[in-house]
Amino acid sequence: MENLSYEKAFEELQSIVSEMEGGAIGIDDLSVKVKRAAELIKFCKQKLKATEMDVDQILKEMETDETENGF
Repeated sequence: MENLSYEKAFEELQSIVSEMEGGAIGIDDLSVKVKRAAELIKFCKQKLKATEMDVDQILKEMETDETENGF
């Protein structure tokens, strides 16, 4: 996906959902919007998973440092 931040992707996804809920999307555009929403959901899930893994790694490193240094 293009250079997209999690925040921008989530914002776009919220916009699509609002349009769908408000009936602002015509039937001709519905398929395109649903496909885009699916792409954004996948992107956001990947970003969240990567962030979770990074945070877990940092916490493990902190625990190791504390154990080795007696803190």
